[in-house]
Amino acid sequence: MSFSWLTCSLLLGTLCAGYSLGEAETRECVYYNDNWRTERTNQSGFERCEGEKDKRLHCYASWLNSSGTIKLVKKGCWLDDFNCYDRQECVSMEENPQVFFCCCEENYCNERFTHLPDLIGTRVKIRPPPRVPSLLNVLVYSLLPLCVLSLALVLALWMYRHRKPPYGHVDLSEDPGPTPPSPLVGLKPLQLLEIKARGRFGCVWKAQLMSEYVAVKIFPVQDKQSWQNERDIFMTPGMRHENILRYIAAEKHGTNLETELWLITEFHERGSLTDHLKGNTVTWTELCHLAETMSRGLAYLHEDIPSYKGEGPKPTIAHRDFKSKNVMLRDDLTAVIGDFGLAVRFEPGKPPGDTHGQVGTRRYMAPEVLEGAINFQRDSFLRIDMYAMGLVLWELVSRCSENDGTVGEYMLPFEDEIGQHPSLEDLQDVVVHKKMRPAIKDSWLKHPGLSQMCETIEECWDHDAEARLSAGCVEERISQIARTISSTTSDSPVSIVTSLINEDLPPKESST
Repeated sequence: MSFSWLTCSLLLGTLCAGYSLGEAETRECVYYNDNWRTERTNQSGFERCEGEKDKRLHCYASWLNSSGTIKLVKKGCWLDDFNCYDRQECVSMEENPQVFFCCCEENYCNERFTHLPDLIGTRVKIRPPPRVPSLLNVLVYSLLPLCVLSLALVLALWMYRHRKPPYGHVDLSEDPGPTPPSPLVGLKPLQLLEIKARGRFGCVWKAQLMSEYVAVKIFPVQDKQSWQNERDIFMTPGMRHENILRYIAAEKHGTNLETELWLITEFHERGSLTDHLKGNTVTWTELCHLAETMSRGLAYLHEDIPSYKGEGPKPTIAHRDFKSKNVMLRDDLTAVIGDFGLAVRFEPGKPPGDTHGQVGTRRYMAPEVLEGAINFQRDSFLRIDMYAMGLVLWELVSRCSENDGTVGEYMLPFEDEIGQHPSLEDLQDVVVHKKMRPAIKDSWLKHPGLSQMCETIEECWDHDAEARLSAGCVEERISQIARTISSTTSDSPVSIVTSLINEDLPPKESST
C-alpha cells in the first residue's frame, strides 16, 4: 500500500510538471463583432489578450443557428474560466441553446468552432479532430489503473468541496417563473466580474452580459421569499419606468443547500445615493435633479395605473424599505429606485400579501412602525414610505455645497443623535417619545431654495402620518422650487425671495 501511494505521489508530481510545461498559453485570439457599427469597434481581426498574471486566458466564439444558417455574433479573448481549461478546439456541448458559445486555449483556437451536442443517438454526430498523443497521456496510461482511480477519486472529492467557479453562464431554462419580455433574456455568455456590495440578502456582483454590464444580486436559498417577492414585483405590469431599476431576468442555480437565486438587473457604475454622498457634495442643481427624479420614481411606484399598451393595470406598490442605499444613480445623477424584496402590491379585490408591521431598515422606520401601531391599509404603507423619503431628502440637503456653512462629513439620519448602530429601543425613545428628527441647521435656512426644501422635508416626516405629503406632491414641489430658485442665489436674493412669496407652492396632501 505504501508503494502504491508513493507511486501516486510521483504521478501527481509528474502530472503537475507536465501540466506546467504543456499548458497552452493564450496571448492572441481571432476577433469578430457583428455589432461593430453600433459599438464602434473593428469588425474583425485579431485581439491581444490581457489579464492578471495568475489568471489563465482563453479565446471564445458565439454564434446563432437559424434553420441551419450560421450567423457569427462575436469572437475574442475570454477571461479565466475553468470551463475552458485544456480545450484545444472551440466546441459547444449544449444540445439546443439560444446562443451557441464555446471557448478554448491556445492562440487563434477560436478560428474554427463546432457544435457537438453531448447526446447519444442523434442523427448527426460531429467528431472533433483526433488529438495527437502527448507525453502526459503516455505517462498516465503507463501507470497502474488502481493508482489512477485513487487519484481521480481524491481529486474529484476535493474539487467538489472546494471549487467555486469564478464565472457563471446564464441558463434561463432554470428560471422557475415565466420569462419576462426582454431582448436580453437568453443571451450568453454572462461573466461575474467583481463584488460591488454585500448585505443581509447576500451580495451584488458587477457582471458582463455580452456587451452590456449588468448587476447580479445573489440570494442564498434561505432568502428565497425575498428573491421571489422582488422578482414578482419587477414582473408586475407597467413596472418599466425611467426611475425604476430595469429588470432583466431571475434564475435559480445549483441544487439543495448549494442553491443560489440570481436576480439580474441593469448596472450603475456610480452605485447608490449613499455611496455618492459619502464621497461627494452636491450642488443646488444636482440636489434638485436627484430629489425630483427620486420622488418621481416613488410617485410612479405608488400610483395605480389603468391598463395601457396591451399590459394589465399597474397596481399601487409600497416599497417598505425606502432609503438612500436603495436609490441607484445613473451617470447624469438621475435617481433609480431598486430593491423590492419587501415591497407589497395593492391590487383591487386581492389581499396585499405579507404585510407584517416592523419590516425594513430600523433607522428609516416611521414612528407608527416603531411603536407597532400601523393601520394595515394601502395609504398607511404609502405614508410610511414618505417618512423615509423625508430622511433621504435630509441626507441630500446635508451634503449640499450651496449653504453658507461648511459642508460636514456624510452622516446617516439620527447618526449624530444615537450613533451608527441604534437599537429599536433607542429609536423608539428618540423618534416616538421625544418626537425628534435629524437636525436642520440654521445655515441651510439662509438659502431660499434649501429653506423651501427643508419645509418639504418636515412635512414628509410629520409625526401625524395623515399630514404627510404624497410622493406626487413632493415631486411637484421640488420641480417648482427648482424652477423658481436660481443656483446662483447670491446674484439677486431680493428677487428670488419675492418670486417665492408671489408663487404659491402646491398644497399639502395625504397619500391618497
